[in-house]
Amino acid sequence: MEYRSRGVEETEALGERLGARLCPGDVVACRGDLGAGKTAFTRGLARGLGCTGRVTSPTFTIVNEHQGRVPLFHFDWYRLGGEEELFDIGWEEYLARGGVCAVEWSERAPEALPEGTVTVTIRRDEEDEDQRQIAIEGVEEI
Repeated sequence: MEYRSRGVEETEALGERLGARLCPGDVVACRGDLGAGKTAFTRGLARGLGCTGRVTSPTFTIVNEHQGRVPLFHFDWYRLGGEEELFDIGWEEYLARGGVCAVEWSERAPEALPEGTVTVTIRRDEEDEDQRQIAIEGVEEI
């Protein structure tokens, strides 16, 4: 499905609607340029999962954990050198822990994503810098 966001609040609200539908073990792969809104979308996702803590990009820590009705494991693969580094940080263990894994920059290691991954692609609108085109694949309309 394709969605249009007219600002950060709408991007977060869309993420929240998706988060409310996710189940333990789900994986959400977020794609988009720097500043496209991946972290804003993930903040909403966290709210939809019942997580109350502050959600920031885990660029330098690779993964942040947030507790909610379903735990959220928020990854940023931007600095990864390759798929082998993912397994060094315990990617497979996170997949097995019964939370939701949200991955920013998932295109860095697409072969590591399991079958059934929900893909979120965020693009800036060419005519209005504040608006975003958001494509969500792998779930019914939210």
